[in-house]
Amino acid sequence: MEVIIRQALPKDMESVLGLIKELAIYENEPDAVTIDAETLVENSQGDHPLFTCFVAEVSDDIVGIALVYFRFSTWKGRILHLEDLIVTETYRNKGVGSLLYNAVMRYAKAEGVQRVSWEVLNWNTGAIDFYERTGADVLRDWHVVHFTEERRDAYLKTMD
Repeated sequence: MEVIIRQALPKDMESVLGLIKELAIYENEPDAVTIDAETLVENSQGDHPLFTCFVAEVSDDIVGIALVYFRFSTWKGRILHLEDLIVTETYRNKGVGSLLYNAVMRYAKAEGVQRVSWEVLNWNTGAIDFYERTGADVLRDWHVVHFTEERRDAYLKTMD
């Protein structure tokens, strides 16, 4: 099986969206995805794209993605955030995820970032084991915090 890793093109965003939806199902959040392919295209293009996406292609089919963007750390400076690394179910455990992961790490090195960061669900032991085998630190004493638009707006109303 030949796997080609390359940066995503606008024409790939329907497939990218399909993989994002597949991940949401895998993570037991099937209705959580509200983004569309047009939004992905708009935000991946132009002078200041909001993200970069790598795709894994097998026989002209996109079977995996790694989506990253830059953040700023007050301790380290410019860092790269790996938002999602997704491999479609039929291609898992065949090395596709490792190839995407390697592409992200090479990109981070080329961009001169001080750190690559991401989150992983505590029940995804296969991913955790893989990350630790590569030398990544899985920080178990930190909590991810989200503030949805609805909760933000409700909070802001309490300030009025």
